[in-house]
This record gives sequence, C-alpha cells and structure tokens, in this order.
Amino acid sequence: MSTAEARGVFHRARGRTLDAFPSEKEREWKGPFYFIQGADPQFGLMKAWSTGECDSGGDEWGQETRLTEQAVRAVNRLNPKPKFFVLCGDLVHAMPGMPWRKEQTEDLQRVLRDVDSEIPLVFVSGNHDVGNVPTPETIEEFQQTWGDDYFSFWVGGVLFLVLNSQFLYDASRCPALKQAQDQWLDQQLSIAGQRKCQHAIVFQHIPLFLESIDEDDDYFNLSKPVRKEMVDKLSKAAINSHVPQKMSSREVSGPTLLTYRDSAAPGTEEKKVSSTLFTSPNIIGQWSVNADVMSN
Repeated sequence: MSTAEARGVFHRARGRTLDAFPSEKEREWKGPFYFIQGADPQFGLMKAWSTGECDSGGDEWGQETRLTEQAVRAVNRLNPKPKFFVLCGDLVHAMPGMPWRKEQTEDLQRVLRDVDSEIPLVFVSGNHDVGNVPTPETIEEFQQTWGDDYFSFWVGGVLFLVLNSQFLYDASRCPALKQAQDQWLDQQLSIAGQRKCQHAIVFQHIPLFLESIDEDDDYFNLSKPVRKEMVDKLSKAAINSHVPQKMSSREVSGPTLLTYRDSAAPGTEEKKVSSTLFTSPNIIGQWSVNADVMSN
C-alpha cells in the first residue's frame, strides 16, 4: 500500500464528514445492516498495567498487536461484510508527547491496513489520543494522524455522529474548539429532526454515566452537570442514550435511557427507540441496525 493510499485509509473523516459514504445516496432507509464496534486497542497498555507504570510505561505491545491482528482477521471473514468498523478511542497508550507514541501508532496503522478495503474504518478520539486535557496542538496531531476528531455521516438512512468527549471532560485549554463542537452538534441534531432519520447514533469515548444518571463523578464518566446537559440536549432531539455494557434502563425526565440485549446479560429485553447514543466499552462487538431496534 502506497503512502497516499495509507493516508486515505486513516483520513476518511475530513471536512466534518466521512468520505466513505456519499450522503445523498445514504439518507434513505434501505433495510437492516450491521457494523462492527471496537475500542481501546491501546498499544502499550498491557505492559504498563502489569508493571504499575500506567503513566510512563508501555515500551512493549506485542500482545496488543496479536489481539488486534486477530480482530482484523475475524472482521475480514464476515459475510456479508459490515458497513464499517468503528474504533471508539484510546487507539494507543502513550499520551501526546510521551515516549513510544510514534512507534505504537505506526504499528497499529500497519495492522489496520489489513482490514478489507471494502470495510471503511471510523476513528473516535479518546483521552490517550488527545490528552486528558486536550490542547489545539494535540487535536491537530490527532487530525493529522487519524482524521477529524468529530464528524457525521449517513449510512442507509441512519445518521451517525462522532464526538470528541474530551471536550466534555475538560476543555480548559481549548475552549474555542469545544464551542465549535457544541455549535456543530446543535446543527446536526437539528438535521436529525428535519430529516426524520430512522436512527441517530452517537459514538464517543467517555460514557455519560455507568449505572445511573445521578451517580457520583468518576474517572470513567462525565461530570453530573455535563451529563445532564447532554441528556437534555439529546432528549429534546429525541435521541436516547445507550452504554453497551451490563446496564439497565434508567428513567429520567423525558425519554428512557436504554440498553440493549448484551452478550454478558442474556435475556435482557430489546427496546424500541428512535435513536441511540453509543459510548465506548473495552470490547469488540457486532451491532445490527433494524427499523425499530438495535441489537448485538
């Protein structure tokens, strides 16, 4: 694969959209389809975690490489092919400016180049990709390496929105960039309502919450004021919120926050919704999009 071809694989998100799917052809519902979601390949994490040096370690990533290669082979064998393969953040372990980041990135991209060319890759930014407190420089680096940090695209009548959740976590060093995403999201939610899309699905790295909208603030969720603001915004746009792990339905003022039947929770009832918010677990899974439900 040439350098230009490789850049195309990893830079399909440009101009706040994904060039893999012509929007004019994809805005109409065409029947059920499925996509593959993964998260946290995080090359370098296992060594750093095992040695207790999560902030500065991570000089080996052979195990992560083998697991990602295994995932790529599994995705390539699927028939029919998934519409796309989305990775929901923490692509590598080394934070911006830390040792091994360049090497981890190069190795991950080498592995991902083997994904079937007919299965577009979609990248979501996580804290290890743009920093816990992102800056204009770390955002620029992500965009140069992986494409836009937030964008939208249509597939088969479904509107997909990709958010940079670090702006929701701490945008103190890049307030103008957060404001730009906020304004863009409001516009996209308006479009979702006007187009009456079959579903609207949002990908982001940090969950709004893990168990309950009223739970305490934690490293693995967004703060209460932010999560409630987001829930209100999405609810007004008729978008329900979903964390695809072992969660149960939670009532809030307005729509119900729903979860779907999960492989770790057999027998969970599938819920009918108009749209869904997708946040990132440390898993790889297959999601089917039907007229009334999503399931894995």
